[in-house]
Formats: sequence, structure tokens, C-alpha cells
Amino acid sequence: MNYKDTLLMPKTDFPMRGNLPNKEPQMQEEWEADHLYEKVLEKNQGKPLFVLHDGPPYANGDIHIGHAENKVLKDIINRFKSMSGFNAPYVPGWDTHGLPIEHALTKKGVDRKKMSVAEFRKLCAEYALEQVEHQKKQFKRLGVRGDWDNPYITLKKEYEAEQIKVFGEMAKKGYIYKDKKTVYWSPSSESALAEAEIEYQDKRSPSIYVAFKVKDGKDVLAGDEEFVIWTTTPWTIPANLGIAVNPEFDYSVVKVNDRKFIVASELVESLKSTLDWENCETVQKIKGRELENLVASHPFYDRDSLIMLGDHVTLDAGTGCVHTAPGHGEDDYFIGKKYGLDILCPVDEKGVFTAEAPGFEGLFYDKANKSVTDKLNEVGALIKLDFFTHSYPHDWRTKKPIIFRATEQWFASIKDFRDELLEAIKNVNWIPSWGETRLFNMVRDREDWCISRQRAWGVPIPVFYGEDGEAIITDETIQHVSDLFREHGSNIWFEREAKDLLPEGFTSPHSPNGKFRKEIDIMDVWFDSGSSHQAVLEAREGLRRPADLYLEGSDQYRGWFNSSLSTAVAVTGEAPYKAVLSHGFTLDGEGRKMSKSIGNVIDPIKVMKQLGADIIRLWVSSVDYQADVRVSQDILKQVAEVYRKIRNTLRFTLGNLNDFKPENTVNVQDMPELDRYMMIKLNHLIEKVMNAYNDYQFLTVYNAIHNYCTVDLSAFYMDIAKDVLYTEPENSLKRRSIQTVLYKTLVALTKMLSPIIPHTAEEVWNFIPGVTEAYVQLTDMPETEQVENEEEIVKKWDKLIDVRDDVLKALEVSRNAKVIGKSLEAAVLLYPAEENLSLLKEQEDLDKLFIVSQVEIKGSINEAPEEAEKYDEVSIVIKEAEGEKCERCWVVSTTVGEDKDHPQLCDSCAETIKKYYE
Repeated sequence: MNYKDTLLMPKTDFPMRGNLPNKEPQMQEEWEADHLYEKVLEKNQGKPLFVLHDGPPYANGDIHIGHAENKVLKDIINRFKSMSGFNAPYVPGWDTHGLPIEHALTKKGVDRKKMSVAEFRKLCAEYALEQVEHQKKQFKRLGVRGDWDNPYITLKKEYEAEQIKVFGEMAKKGYIYKDKKTVYWSPSSESALAEAEIEYQDKRSPSIYVAFKVKDGKDVLAGDEEFVIWTTTPWTIPANLGIAVNPEFDYSVVKVNDRKFIVASELVESLKSTLDWENCETVQKIKGRELENLVASHPFYDRDSLIMLGDHVTLDAGTGCVHTAPGHGEDDYFIGKKYGLDILCPVDEKGVFTAEAPGFEGLFYDKANKSVTDKLNEVGALIKLDFFTHSYPHDWRTKKPIIFRATEQWFASIKDFRDELLEAIKNVNWIPSWGETRLFNMVRDREDWCISRQRAWGVPIPVFYGEDGEAIITDETIQHVSDLFREHGSNIWFEREAKDLLPEGFTSPHSPNGKFRKEIDIMDVWFDSGSSHQAVLEAREGLRRPADLYLEGSDQYRGWFNSSLSTAVAVTGEAPYKAVLSHGFTLDGEGRKMSKSIGNVIDPIKVMKQLGADIIRLWVSSVDYQADVRVSQDILKQVAEVYRKIRNTLRFTLGNLNDFKPENTVNVQDMPELDRYMMIKLNHLIEKVMNAYNDYQFLTVYNAIHNYCTVDLSAFYMDIAKDVLYTEPENSLKRRSIQTVLYKTLVALTKMLSPIIPHTAEEVWNFIPGVTEAYVQLTDMPETEQVENEEEIVKKWDKLIDVRDDVLKALEVSRNAKVIGKSLEAAVLLYPAEENLSLLKEQEDLDKLFIVSQVEIKGSINEAPEEAEKYDEVSIVIKEAEGEKCERCWVVSTTVGEDKDHPQLCDSCAETIKKYYE
């Protein structure tokens, strides 16, 4: 007889290699053909609703690794919720208006000037929809499950119609107004920008100190003094109309050679050094409030510069006298309005000086810095010129510097409902908790939101103007425009005249002759996406407002989280979300920002072709995503190695279930104690994983499952179980009990892994014997199974495992000393501590637990011989086992040779052969 044939070795067709790049697309095609998303919703119909509202990525170009992280996080949550008693629909969305699409068409050779606005907008729409389809394929390739056939897209007619309603409701409440204000202006985009569209980069700027001669000292000053200002924007000097001082500061008149300069008293000493004032004498001190309404002269224009009082003046830098150009700064604007100054802005939309700045007309503002400085030097007003590098606001789309420019714009008045906003923020669950403080501070300090843009590609601001120039926004006009957009799309605004966009027979006291014109500005794209709570959550069947969760990158506190909150609170009085979860940015392996020029970009498309989507998904679960995360080829290889270990554990489990059927299941209370201990360990794993999923702690899920597979299963239980699984009779209680543990563990692991690596989970599911559901995605998360005397079993087996760990160390020492080869060649002599003596004496099958051939309890720890390996609770002697090696189970036993029919076998194997194989 060939004894090898009597061993019940693992058998499975489940492949060792994942081959994910090839298998995953096939599985995704099957899921789509089988309408799996719809089946999941159908299965959960009637269960509590869970809505994770998708923040729309911008429809332009391939997705990057940050997109992949974001979408995978959302998918993990939705998949878990759908397997945890919730109906979790997922409607993906896209942001499709804005400047990048205009730029993309220009790069493709489209000449805007040769077509109408409406024609250009049609090309923008076509391009945007192409990009949506392109990115949709890439997101689906990640295994993200959702209603991909019906996404929300901000350029769609029904979306734009709902956005108009949001605007109209805000206008009705008095939150929308038009005014000439100083706003962020991007010369490169030729448009106003909101604060959310600003990013800060280093910029090298000139630093100048300029003297303004006193024109009228009003008996406070002699009249021969000069106010000294400091600025890093010389180009704004032509727009100067005043100088601000702080009413509470002391100011000094400092005589330097033959000139007298006025600066804040506290800054005199530092300015002596900065401005090289060697012969310096203070001749007069004045309180700031006494300088109000004095008049200085503009350095090179025949124009007054009014001295004003402002609390915004500080002593942090400069001179304590602040150059004020109301058309080019926010503080400047407000103090200028207060004192009745003009809002002079001699720079056009391209950043070029107009005729209102004589001598500089036609110059680009940044180029004018030198010309202005030269002029100041020529007239003797320039005291010092230097250069320095500092953080400066840039247009986050074009990456070029912005300016502050006074123009007429449409605003949403945040200050009018700020208290409601701040209260709404308090009622949201912020994860991490610092998100609340971050958004709270942003809203607390915000006055208004500039919502108009001077571009073509976006949703028009639905405002008409009467003959007297008054803006017309009524319930009737808003509803009519909304209906028009719902039927035709917003392009109709640019295709028709104003009169044809108004309700039939519309009249207004502002237009006695019935003539109207329409607004040509479009809305800020943040107003577009910020209206999604109305256009998607409220308007779509099967969703609801507020959503349970918004999940985006941490940059969205100033973006989508912010604009969504503003529009929702304005319209409904409540936040559009119950909870907000944010994630950090993706960096390279060394913590650097990814850049094509550096060559450190990780392309998720390439990774999926090389390793598979499940590796990206597993990586997402392996990082603390709430902070910035690192990713590189080496990091992904490490994740792939973890995947391999998990897959091999699942494969080994499947291999040992090849003859198992659910009807073979052994009742937990009838199991041997070690198996019950493993059922308890499985319960603990399920509890830990379920809690972690519910808390969005996917790193905990990853670590718990990884450790369970490698430590509890592979290195411990499976190692011990092999002997029984391979050598015991097929239907023996011991063997079926272990198989029951493996079966329950495999089913539970597959379910728990499904949200993270769904492709692998489905592949495993196809091989699990006896499962009735076609897909693991259509099942529910595993539940724990009660085990009697849990505390007592855990305490005992934790102690036994501690002893086992010490035995394994002693075996390794003996192996290195060439006392033994494999562990089955060893006999273990134990000298345990007194408290463990009875525990070990009563324990059967210690040889199986230690995977050795013989174990003897020789005495207490105090009786151990000198040569014993000594540990805290046991001393151990390893020697060669006595007897011969059994050809079937490889155990060294003194019973080998006793059975005359099977002299090569130990008594246990001989008995099994006679009973089951002869």
C-alpha cells in the first residue's frame, strides 16, 4: 500500500496567483451584465437608508491616485453599509463647468473669437461629457459600485434647473446682491475668484518705502513732514487715495538730515536700521487719532491722499502708516467707503493699466512695478527699494498670481446668515474632529462670497435688468428660467434675447417701455457643485437631504463642504450632511508632493494594469487616510506581498475544505477546546472589524485581518491542524471540527474582505462549498456565535500559547545547535512554573500543540537541569525523540514496528489504515 495515498491532502482549483489585471475586468463585466448594483439595492429595499453623497470630481483628464483613494474609500463604506442592514444607494457625480475646460479647448485649437458664446459652450459641453465617460471607465475599473448609468452631472438640464431654484431662494431671502467691491481677480483667467479658488505659492516681490508729503497739517503738523508707507505692490501706488493710521498708536515725527518722517513710535528703532537712518531725532509725538482727516499729497499725481483711522493697521511690519488704494484691497475698500473715497481701479480685466493711471497706460501690472518705482525715485519719494520672497495668493487653476481689483460683482452675503451657519456646523459629526474648528473659523471670518464669474462656460446668473439699470429677480422670473433650463438647458440663455427668456407678458416698473437686458456673468463653479444637495439629494428619488456622509479631501473645507453648507443653510436652515469625513493628500514614498517633472507620480491606471485594482484598494485600507498618505512602487509591492499572504491563507483553507459540506458542521459546544478557542478568536475578530468599519477605521480592519491570517491562522492554528486534517479519518469528529472552524472562518473573512478587495472576495466565494447566494456582495456581514465558558477557555489557551511560544524558541536554539532537524524529530521536556504545572499535566495532545513527537512534564521550574533553556514561566530541554519515524504522519514514535501488518507506521496510523483503508 502507498501510505501517501491515504493522506487527506489539500485540494482546490482556487489558483495561487491572483492574476488580477486580467480577471478583474471580466468580473466587472459579469457584475454589470447581472445588474449587481440593482440587486444589492433590491435586497436591501425597506432597510434604513444610508446616503453617502459623492462630491463631484472635475471632468478633465485621467484620474490620479488621489481620485482613486477618494472613490475607493467611498466604495468601502457603501459596500460595508449594504452588507450591514442598510440600503446604501450611490450616485456618482461630475463637476463639468469652469475655466479648465475652456483652456482645454483653446489648447486643442478652438478659436472662441470665431464663434458665438452659445456655439463655444456647446463645444465645452461635448468635451466635458467625453471626459465624464473617460473617467467613468477608470472609476469603474477600480471596482467602484454605483449607479453609473445615471450619474449626476452639473451641466445636465435637470441639474441646472434645480441650481437656479437655489439661487432664486437665496435671492428671495435677500442674501444675493450686486456691488462694486474689491475681490480676488485673476488676470490670467480674466475673472473674479472666490476664496476657495485661491492657493498660496512663493513669489518674489519688490519691497518699497515711500514718502508722502503733508499737504494740510490742520495745525497738528507743521506741514513740512512726510508720511512713510511700506508696500510690496508698487503697481498699486497710482491708485492710492489715502493713508491709514491706527487711532490708538503713538506716532513720531523723526528728523533725518533735512527731512521729517512720520512713522509709528514703536517702529522707530527698527526703521533706523532698515532705512539706514544714522542722524535720527524724534521732534514730535502725536496720537494716531489726532491725524484723522489730515491731507498728504500723492507722490506723482496732483491728487490728495487722505489720512484715515483704521483698526486693521498693525505694528507687525512696515511703518504703522498703511498705503490705501480702495480699488485694490479688502481693508482698503472698506475704509475707503467709510471715508467716502472713490473706488479707483485703473487696471482692466487682463491686469493692464488703463488711462486712469497716466504714464503707465498699457503696462501689465506686474511689469509696471519697475516703472512706478522709477517714477517714485525720480520725484524723490522712494526711500528704499529691496526684494523679498513671500507667500502670495495665486489662481489655483492657472497657477498665476492674482490681484485685488474693485469690480461690480454678484455676492452671496454670508454675514446675513452666519449665525445659522455656525450653529449648523455644531450639529454635524466631523471626522476628524478638527474639521469642525477649521470650517467654523472660515465661516466666522467670512463676510460674503463672490459668486459671479466673467467667463462663458457655466450656469448663467438668472438676472434681468430694467431700463433704469435695476436688477430684476422675482419668483416668477426664477421659476420661468428654471423651467426653460429644465427643458432646453442653460445654453438657451445665450441663444435668446432677454425678452424671449422672460415669462410671456412680463412687465416691470423698472422698464416702462418693456425693454430688458440679461446678465452675462456666470456662477462660480462652487455654486454649481454646492447646489448638489438640492439637485441630487432632494430632487432624486431614493435619496434624501441631509446626506448621512460627505467624504472628500481636506482641501474641501474651503471648497465643496463650505459651498454646500452655505447654500443648504441659506435655503433650508440646515447643513446638507449629518457627518463629514475628510482625507489627506497623496504623497510619494518620501513624503513629497507628486510631480510629473520629478517623475514621482503613481498612475492608478498603470498600477491596475500591473498589479490589479484590489492592490490599490488594499493599499487604501492600509494607510491612515485621515492624514496625508504615502504611495510608491515599493509601498505597493509591500501591499501586494500582504495580499499574497492573505490569498494563500484563503487558498489553504479552501484546500482543506474540499470534502466538506455545510451538513458536516460540528456544533460549537461539541468541539475540542482548541477549536472552541479559535471560534472565540474569530468572534473577537468579527467584533473588532465591525466596530472599525462603523468608525471608518479601515487601517484597523486591514491590520486585524492581516494579523489574523498570518499569526492566528497560518502560524498557529493551521500549523497545528495539519496533522489532524491530513491523517485522521475523513469523518472523524476532530477533523470535521477543525473543518467547521475553517469553514466559518473562511465565510466570515470573505465577507469582511468584500468591501476592501471585492474581486478577490467574489473569486473565493465561488469556491466555498455550500454557499447559496450567487455573490458575497448579496450577503450580510458575519455575526458572532456564542461559545460557553469563553473567559475560562481564553485564559487557559492564552497561557498555553505563551508556553508554546517558549517551546518554539527552544526548538530554534536546538535546531541551530544541530541537536535536531525538523521539529518532529524532537522530544520536549518541560519544567513549568508551579502555577502552570497542573494546567500542562492535564492538557492532552501537547505534542500536537508544539508540533513535536514527544512531550514530558518532568518537574517544576526549580528542578530544571543546567542545560535547560530558561524562560519566565517554563524551562525546556530539547532532545532527539525516541523511536522510529512513521512513514505516514512523520511522527517519531516507539510504537513504529509494533504492528506486524504495517511495521512502518505508528500505532495511531496503523489503526486508521486498518479501520478505513483495508
